[in-house]
Amino acid sequence: MNIIEFKGITKTFGSLTANSNIDLQIKKGEIHCLLGENGAGKTTLVNILFGLYNQDKGEIFIAGKPCDINTPHKAIELGLGMIHQHFMLVDRLTTTENIIAGEEPMKNGFVDMTRAKKQVRKISDEYHLSVEPDAIVENISVGEQQRVEILKVLYRKAKILIFDEPTAVLTPQEVASLFKILNKLKAGGKTIIFITHKLEETMKISDRVTVLRKGKVIDTVNTSNTSPKELAKMMVGREVLLRVEKEKKKSGETVLEIRNVSLYGKHKRPLLQNINISVNQGEIVGIAGVAGNGQLELEETIAGLRKIQAGQILLNGEDITGKQTKERRGKGLSHIPSDRLKRGLVPSSDLAKNIILGNHNAFSKKGFLQRDKIKKYSKNIIEKFDIRCRSLQDNVDQLSGGNQQKLVIGRELSTNPVFILAAQPTRGVDVGAIEFIHQNLLEIRKKNKAVLLISAELEELMSLADRILVIYEGRIVSEKKKYTREELGLLMAGEKLG
Repeated sequence: MNIIEFKGITKTFGSLTANSNIDLQIKKGEIHCLLGENGAGKTTLVNILFGLYNQDKGEIFIAGKPCDINTPHKAIELGLGMIHQHFMLVDRLTTTENIIAGEEPMKNGFVDMTRAKKQVRKISDEYHLSVEPDAIVENISVGEQQRVEILKVLYRKAKILIFDEPTAVLTPQEVASLFKILNKLKAGGKTIIFITHKLEETMKISDRVTVLRKGKVIDTVNTSNTSPKELAKMMVGREVLLRVEKEKKKSGETVLEIRNVSLYGKHKRPLLQNINISVNQGEIVGIAGVAGNGQLELEETIAGLRKIQAGQILLNGEDITGKQTKERRGKGLSHIPSDRLKRGLVPSSDLAKNIILGNHNAFSKKGFLQRDKIKKYSKNIIEKFDIRCRSLQDNVDQLSGGNQQKLVIGRELSTNPVFILAAQPTRGVDVGAIEFIHQNLLEIRKKNKAVLLISAELEELMSLADRILVIYEGRIVSEKKKYTREELGLLMAGEKLG
């Protein structure tokens, strides 16, 4: 039986067609994955289902009945629940207070917390969602926070759960735990819609997969009848190399050296503690860790966006600790930021302006920008890095996430850097763009450049990095050339290896 049916769903944003005449059926009690490149229309489709957008054309049927889902409140009434990639929790409230917010059980005009905790425990026990009812959200792990989000929708009696990139911030052990929960929900009769760009996860957790490309449904297949290679080809429209081929290479002299660096936040809270890292010529050094353990602070410290309280940062033997970002770039440091829209791009400006961002002096003469030189240079980067756009006059916010990322990478790798700080370089991009980005990082390694790769993607670190350092609570807790996924997961969670 189909619990959800989309018929002819079309959604446009100006001249962009995000969903084009989509027909799709989701069966009751299945885990159904939505796959596709960035800009393929996956998130738009589930946002329509959850009432965050209204479709221009088409109908949605829930349990065979046509439904006008024009608000999230209406979606919740129909038994839908959505677990967003970025959790919607209030850090200073307890888990129970977050779960019942807006649906509090009352007694004599007051919130009945005893009854609320009892209800939370009941749902928690039923679906093996281990959560401490009185714990403050800011004090619990990312995996536990995700369980609170799941409990929130189950508390509202959701029968259909939508997960948008749910594993992006989890350790391998937390992913395994989540998958057990999803299978328990499925066994309890719930229907799961699961958005992910990770093919391995799709194969492991789903019953069926629907692939979208350029706003259209390419195919819906049974997971047992397909393979990662076939799914990748459907997503991108061509054969995709899923594993990188890395040549053996002897590293050269030290390019970046971080010596005993410490950084403190408010109330002298330690954010980085006595960090020591070296990156050599022709080497990719990886940093592994769960989000929030100092990766962002390390990135911003190296880039010159934060002032450290102790230690030194050296580039090619020169102390750059007190130098501004512009000076560091002038000495050969390139930065692929973890947040491309906040740190790497000006979304409301055109492609050409973004391509020369931070490098204006190379394109100016007597105080004026050389338009023809900028145009020629920009066209070369667009062609070389396969940035798919209509023209140089396009604003960056008109590009898909993958093409925005390729623009940043094209700009940063084209300045002949000696050191590349690559922070989350494939975050939120599709399998085709990931392949392209990996090939470019390996090419820069081949040219004897030094790369520090900060990534939440363990497969990426394990296949690209020559050495991996694990960061936990602002400290480097381990360093080796090779780890298993299980070893990395334990170290990232603060466990010591036996």
